[in-house]
Amino acid sequence: MRVVVALGGNALLRRGQDLTDENQRENVAVACEELAPIALEHELVISHGNGPRLGLLALRGEAYAKVPAAPLDVLGAQTQGMIGYLVEQDLGNLLPSNKPLAALLTMIQVDPADPGFADPTKPIGPFYDSDSAGELRRAKGWVFRAEGRRRVRFRHRDRERRGHRRTHRH
Repeated sequence: MRVVVALGGNALLRRGQDLTDENQRENVAVACEELAPIALEHELVISHGNGPRLGLLALRGEAYAKVPAAPLDVLGAQTQGMIGYLVEQDLGNLLPSNKPLAALLTMIQVDPADPGFADPTKPIGPFYDSDSAGELRRAKGWVFRAEGRRRVRFRHRDRERRGHRRTHRH
């Protein structure tokens, strides 16, 4: 049987935790401990969120002012690769070596007229105090939501998902 599990971004970096690689590794390890028995018996597909990590990468990019920061879609691909690597590493250490594993990147085509662009609601990155959020709003044009003073980006409706293409076994 195929089992699909979604790990939210806040399961990988919990609210209130420092956004460190070590914390993310520990949280991924906890998730993989729970998922390994399922993977032993079933075909397991894991999807994951990336909001906290995406925001952190965006901040790192902003810190080096000599080059423009990478766009969010490129940062999203970086988070997919990183989180996929961590899941594969931890799950792979818990499963027999003959159990196949693969991390896949997906690309999403978004409608440029999507109403989500006008009203961003998808939180990314850390929480800010009121003063810092106000400064970033003025200086960078970032959008924040009052309920957590967390930067938000648009939440899109997928027009098309592109990901793994079938490969042939030799």
